[in-house]
Amino acid sequence: MNKPLRRIAIFCGLLVLALLVRDNWVQFVQADELKNHKHNRRVTIATYSKPRGDIIVDGQRITGSTKTDSLDFKYKRTYKDGPMWAPVTGFASQVYDGRGIEKLEDKILTGEDDRLFFNRTIDMVTGKGKKGGDVVTTLNAKAQEAAFKGLGKNKGAVAALDPRTGKILALASTPSFDPSVIAGSGKKDEEMWKKLSPDTGDKPMLNRALQETYPPGSTFKLVTASAALENGLYSSIDEATKSPLPYYLPDTNKQPLPNEGNIPCENATMREALRWSCNTVFGKISADLGNATMKKEAEKFGFNDPKVDTPTRAAPSKYPEDNRPQNAMAGIGQASNTASPLQMAMVVSAIANNGKLMQPYMVDKLRAPNLNVIEQTEPKEYSRPLSSANAQKLQEMMETVVEKGTGTAGKIPGVTVGGKTGTAQHGENNKANPYAWFVSYAKTDKGSPVAVACVIESSDTLRDDIAGGKLAAPVAKAVMEAVLKTAK
Repeated sequence: MNKPLRRIAIFCGLLVLALLVRDNWVQFVQADELKNHKHNRRVTIATYSKPRGDIIVDGQRITGSTKTDSLDFKYKRTYKDGPMWAPVTGFASQVYDGRGIEKLEDKILTGEDDRLFFNRTIDMVTGKGKKGGDVVTTLNAKAQEAAFKGLGKNKGAVAALDPRTGKILALASTPSFDPSVIAGSGKKDEEMWKKLSPDTGDKPMLNRALQETYPPGSTFKLVTASAALENGLYSSIDEATKSPLPYYLPDTNKQPLPNEGNIPCENATMREALRWSCNTVFGKISADLGNATMKKEAEKFGFNDPKVDTPTRAAPSKYPEDNRPQNAMAGIGQASNTASPLQMAMVVSAIANNGKLMQPYMVDKLRAPNLNVIEQTEPKEYSRPLSSANAQKLQEMMETVVEKGTGTAGKIPGVTVGGKTGTAQHGENNKANPYAWFVSYAKTDKGSPVAVACVIESSDTLRDDIAGGKLAAPVAKAVMEAVLKTAK
């Protein structure tokens, strides 16, 4: 072979080598990037070429798939009672991707998960089309219905847990939306997406139960009481506290911390202070313990944890590092103290479960199209915020609140209920209507099957009539009753 031919051969060989390198680079290195590129419609078209698997509650499917007239997308997602279940399901859209369980468990629902390889192989051999798996939740349908209907036209949220396991039993948020109206790719779907945009005033797509935080108000006094007992500030809930009236915030020019009305808070016991919701008692406890001690106790309950996954990630609740007067205010659930409804349900769960806080979760299991279970969630301990003995003391305090305190609206005949009301300041100089809270648990001789946190962010109620015992307690009561009626 003469020299020019050798050069041509070498050059052609290099071209082939470069082509092979480039081909492998695209197939293996850039595969995921190209697959997930926003302009790559092939994946989305393939995803909606078959029905998705379903999300299951109490053995019933709350999602479905229906055939469309589209040339690209053969099926689109449908939802049963969409607005009620939206905080649980999230959405799956041909255009706007997905959110919530629909997004997080997408590979199971579409059948693309590696754990479904055997099923895909069998279906290919038998000539069946590829099928998606199902996501079986921990939700209680009756409890969810009670929460959603109880919230009604109010803006607010409910989170309910089984304290013994951490199973999420209800997760409601209002106002809500129907995921079906944005599931397709038509003009109407586009118009509805614009109306549901996060910039809209009521934010219907915001999951307030998990992803919104509020000042917890007096419901946080449960954490402050726990810190007092755990750190030996007081050993009995019936001993007099060293709580003057008036009580002045530390390091201020005699700025008083007011109570709500003329209530018996001077040197009150912790039981009576919780019953009457004495700001002076719990503000002073927080100041006496100090910011570091209060922050440490709050974190045992889950505050300041950025990774509370259900599997949908919850917004972190925050107990702040702060100066002495602000720490006193944080101890009564104000200042920079913020909590999600899920977080406050976790606080109550730990108390109801004798000091053991379980990791909250709402996916019970993942199963293949043939109903074989491919993943089962096992209950897992999150922390031990307080001892069993101190948890039982707090139970006594909470039960006094419901029996003859501010939480009587949470009573259920024949059932032991513990609760705490909260009315948290809202807006600059408290100009906006306050938030109304109620947190509670219900227990029978078989244990505590339910803990609930309810917050009403806004309602048509007159400002002077807004209180956790009036607005939020009836909603929590309805949820507890629904769980008790269906408890196994």
